[in-house]
Amino acid sequence: MDWKAGIAAAEGIAGGWNAEGGPGGAILLFDAGGLRGAACGGYASIEHGLRFGPDTAMRYASISKHFLCGMLAMDGRIGFGDTLGQHIEAGAVQGPVTVGRALDMTSGLADAAPTLWLLGNSSSTAMDRHALLRFVTGIDGLNYAPGTEVSYTNSGYRMVQAALEAKGVDYAAALRETFFRPLGLTMHLPEDETEPVPGLATGYWKGPQGWRRGRYGLHYSASGGITGTARDLASWAQALLTGRGPAAGLLRMLSAPRTLLDGTVTGYGLGLAHAPLGDIELVGHGGSLPGYKNHFLVAPKLGVGVVLLANREEIDPMALCLQVLSALTGIAEPARAPSLLPEGRFIAEDAPVWIEHKDGVLSYLDAQGTLFRDGDWAISRAVEMPIRLRAEGGAIVGHIGHAARRFRPATGAGVRPEWAGEWVCPGQGGRFTIACDGSRAVLTSGAGPMRRELDLLPIASDMALMERQDGPWKQRALLHFTQAGVRLIVNRSRILRFERK
Repeated sequence: MDWKAGIAAAEGIAGGWNAEGGPGGAILLFDAGGLRGAACGGYASIEHGLRFGPDTAMRYASISKHFLCGMLAMDGRIGFGDTLGQHIEAGAVQGPVTVGRALDMTSGLADAAPTLWLLGNSSSTAMDRHALLRFVTGIDGLNYAPGTEVSYTNSGYRMVQAALEAKGVDYAAALRETFFRPLGLTMHLPEDETEPVPGLATGYWKGPQGWRRGRYGLHYSASGGITGTARDLASWAQALLTGRGPAAGLLRMLSAPRTLLDGTVTGYGLGLAHAPLGDIELVGHGGSLPGYKNHFLVAPKLGVGVVLLANREEIDPMALCLQVLSALTGIAEPARAPSLLPEGRFIAEDAPVWIEHKDGVLSYLDAQGTLFRDGDWAISRAVEMPIRLRAEGGAIVGHIGHAARRFRPATGAGVRPEWAGEWVCPGQGGRFTIACDGSRAVLTSGAGPMRRELDLLPIASDMALMERQDGPWKQRALLHFTQAGVRLIVNRSRILRFERK
């Protein structure tokens, strides 16, 4: 290990945050013996002029996930092969989903936040655990058949936490007594953003008028609610590496290969994901909430790792962790693939799915992934959205989420007058209207100050896109029109169907 080079790479990143004078973060490098270097930069609180340091508290977001999986393994009352319906009241399509698939991103469960967004609700809207659980268990569809695809979702973690708590387990207290206290960690699981967290950094995103605070109103569940410092997370990652205390055996178990029904190995385990860097096996996870971007990676065979916590929205924390580990190990990162695929917008030949490629970045529905070269193939390095595509004539073929796809160029289309009217979603009480005026179609939803008018962009005779900005997050939803109605589709939620009123 070239610790000097690894620390220099981390200092270069943190130095950029310092030079900008805005929010920042902490990057810690460690091995099995302890911390080997730390680089911090920027502000934990711009308003109060507080600098970011190794002991600044942060929201870990989805890094929290593997703690629930570890808790299940230690508690033993809920098996990964059990179905959700054995432990909670779930819908007819959700009940048969196994706990393992609910946690390894192969469940087909629609994610709560994007589904709420499609119904006109902002992620900053306050919503408690009971309302959210009723909502996710009341959804009457799946994004795809369980075990046939990989697509990120938080809903399974929310349901499994509820199942554990239905057995009398106070999950926040159990985390504290099982994992945090024995290792001397200051980690904590707050209920929502209104619960004070000592020393918590403010999350920021940059808008046209400068830095703004991020807001997230939903209940913080096991899917992404834990808070703690960079030092805490490095200590926990060291415990995973060495099998120390309550972390004994967890790294191997939670990162063990998971498969689809056809035997395809997904690369996503139980709350931990694999990441590529040459022939080195890396394991870790990222986390994102409005204004918070985090990642950690460990190399089990090398006994080293890196933690990056940042309170600024615009960064790619996994890419920065890999940059530091590349400097540390001397292993070059893969080459970007900006020209392997033709640019433009494409539509799947067998499903209401679209992609857009521009300069080596692929948009898949409303998700994005940077592409890298693997021979003639363009691939992603995020296993929660695996991409493997190549050009074939004027088409693009391959797999996304391990589902086989063939895309043809979108030729464009005009507004269809039959799109006009009032549309309702009986199952969720959603509604919107579409007005068509020649070449323009406008979708209107919400009421009062939440009323919005969104232009539709036709991309096929039966498909149109709409775009909405919600704080730092921009989403593009697909409207797929059929004889039965119209379906609203984003990557993590493909189940909402509207019919004409």
